[in-house]
Amino acid sequence: MRSQLPEHALGTLLGQCFKSLRCQSARSCWPTFSRCSKSLHTSSPSRRRRVSPSFEKQCKQFHTQSGASADGISSSLQVVSAEAASHHDYVLRAEQHGQTGEGQPHHGTRIAVLGGGITGLASAHYLAKELPYAKITVYEKSDRLGGWLQSKKVDVGNGNVLFEQGPRSLRPGTPSGLVTLEIIKDLGLEDQVLITPMSSNSARNRFIYYPDHLVKMPGPGQDFYSIAWSVLTEPVFRGLIKALLFEGTRPQREPRLEDESVGSFLSRRLGTTDIGNNIVSAFLHGVYAGDINQLSMKSLFPGLWNLEAVFGSFSKAYRVTLPNAPMLQQRDIILNQQLKPKLQGPLLDSMRSASVYSFKEGISTLSNALATSLKANPNVQFKMSQEVNKIEYDAKAEGVTIQTTSNHPPVTYTNCISTLPASSLATLTPSVSSLAGIHAVTVMVVNLYYKDPHLLPEQGFGYLIPRSIPFEQNPEMALGVVFDSDCVAGQDTAAGTKITVMIGGHWWDTFSGAEYPDEEEGAAMAKNVLHRHLGINEEPHKVHVSLQRDCIPQYVVGHSRRMKTAHDQLMAAFEGKLSVAGNSYTGVGLNDCVRAARDVVLGIKDRREYTGLESFASPSKWVTPTRGTSRQ
Repeated sequence: MRSQLPEHALGTLLGQCFKSLRCQSARSCWPTFSRCSKSLHTSSPSRRRRVSPSFEKQCKQFHTQSGASADGISSSLQVVSAEAASHHDYVLRAEQHGQTGEGQPHHGTRIAVLGGGITGLASAHYLAKELPYAKITVYEKSDRLGGWLQSKKVDVGNGNVLFEQGPRSLRPGTPSGLVTLEIIKDLGLEDQVLITPMSSNSARNRFIYYPDHLVKMPGPGQDFYSIAWSVLTEPVFRGLIKALLFEGTRPQREPRLEDESVGSFLSRRLGTTDIGNNIVSAFLHGVYAGDINQLSMKSLFPGLWNLEAVFGSFSKAYRVTLPNAPMLQQRDIILNQQLKPKLQGPLLDSMRSASVYSFKEGISTLSNALATSLKANPNVQFKMSQEVNKIEYDAKAEGVTIQTTSNHPPVTYTNCISTLPASSLATLTPSVSSLAGIHAVTVMVVNLYYKDPHLLPEQGFGYLIPRSIPFEQNPEMALGVVFDSDCVAGQDTAAGTKITVMIGGHWWDTFSGAEYPDEEEGAAMAKNVLHRHLGINEEPHKVHVSLQRDCIPQYVVGHSRRMKTAHDQLMAAFEGKLSVAGNSYTGVGLNDCVRAARDVVLGIKDRREYTGLESFASPSKWVTPTRGTSRQ
C-alpha cells in the first residue's frame, strides 16, 4: 500500500482534526495557487517578472480573509515570479543550445543508463527526447525490464484477474505526478488509463487496524460530528485532542538541530508518543515499510519540518495559512509552470476528479510502453543480462568507463546515469562511500483471489497496521492489507475479491536470507492475518507470493546530509559525469523516480556536469504564501 503522498496523508489527518476542533469548514487554496501559476507562465519576459495588479489585489483579498498577510502575499508572488522567470529564461537558453550553439549535442555523445527499471527507462526516454543525437545504452543485469513494476495476469477459470506485485496505483495531484502524466501523453497511453474517482469508497474509506478492529481515518466526505465521535471514542486517537490543543505552546526546536526521526519530532511537538506509534507509524508502514523511530522527518515530511522552522508550531501555521496550503518549494512551482500548459486537455482534465489511477493491463503498462518505444529508436541499445561490476572515471576522455561481468571490453561514455540502488553503486564506486549506508527493507507481497465478490466486511482502500498493536494481533509482522477489488476497477474479467497482504519491512531488518519465509509460509501467514483481522475463513482460489528483496530504501535520520556528501564525492571522483536517480535518493514513489529521471536528463543537457543530488547541495527555497519569505 505505497501511497505516493506520505506528507499529504499526515497533513490531511492533522488538518481534519484541527478543523474538527474549531468546527471550521475546509477552504482550499489550490484554485488561487493554480491561477498564480498561470499568471506567472506568460510569453512576455516583462510580464513574467510581475503578476498583474488586479490579480495581486485578488490574492491579497483572498489571503487577508483567511488571516494571512496581504503584504506578504504581494512580496511572495514577486519573489516566485522573478525566480521562476529567471529559471524559465535559463531553460529556454538550454533548449536553444540543444538545437544550435555551444551546448548542441554532437554525434559523438554516448550516454550509459545503468538499470532497466522504471527510473532507467524514464531516463532513457528523456535522453532520447531531449538529446536526439545521443547514443544511449541501457544496462540491465536481469532478462526483464521494469524493475519493481510487475503486473501479472492469472487465469482463475471463469476469467482473468490482475495481480500487482509492486506499485498498484498512482496519485496525480503532485508536481512529480505531472511528469508521469507527461510520459503517458508522450507514449499515447491516455486510452489505457483507469481512474478511481475521489467519490469512490476506495478514496473515502481508509482504515487503521487498532487494537483489534478497523478504524476509519478522518478524511474527505466525513462531517464534523462523525470525525469528532471517532476521535473521542476510538482508542487509536488517544491523546490526540489534548496534543493538538497544546501543540502551539511547546517550544520551537533548536536552530542547530539538523534532523531527527519522525517519532522524535511528533513526540516533541505533541507531547506524547501515542499519535506517532498508533497512527503515523501505520502510514509509514504503508509507504516506506519503515520504522518511525529511524526514518528522517526532514526527508520524509519536508513541508511539516519547515512549517515549524517558519511558524514555530502546526497550530500557528494552520491559523495563519490555509489547511491545504503549506509552504511551497519553488522547484515545484516551476515544474508546475513548465508542464501544466503542455498537459492541458482531456488527460489533465480527467485527473482533476481522480483519487488514484492505474492502467487496464496494470501498472507495468507504463514500463512496457517505455521499453517498446525505446527499442524502436535506433539510437537506443539494450544490454540485457549484463551486470556492471566496475565504474571508473576516464580523465583522458573526460568520461565514465563501464565494465561488465561479461568478457566484453570496457566502454567509455560521455555521461552515465546510474539508477542502481545506492548500496550497489557504492560497491562499484568505492570513492562514493557515503552511498553504502543507505539500507533498504524487504517486503513479502501476497496476492489472494476469492470467488466470493462480497467477502470483505468493509469497502475501501484497505488498512494499515501500526507498530503499537499487541503482538498477538500481528504475530506475522504484517504492514497492511489492500482491498484491490475496490482500489482499481476494470482490470479483471472474473468477478470476485482481490486482496494483497504485505509483510515484513523493518520488522525483518535482522533477518538473513535464509530466515525469510518461503512461498508456502508466506501464503499461510497472509491467510492468518485475514482470518484474525477480517474474519475471512474461506480458502482463496488463487494465491501468488513474491519476496521483494531490498525494495524500499530507508531515508533514516541524516539522509540529506549523506546525500550532500554523496554529491561532493561524485563531483570530486567523476567531475559530474556520473549522475544518480532512483528511489535511493529523492523519493521512493514511482512519480518521484520519473521526476528524478527528468531532472537528471535536463541537468545533463544544460550543464553536462550533474550528479542528480544538487537539491541537497543547494536546497530548494520554500515560499510561505503568508510572509513572502524564502527559507531553505
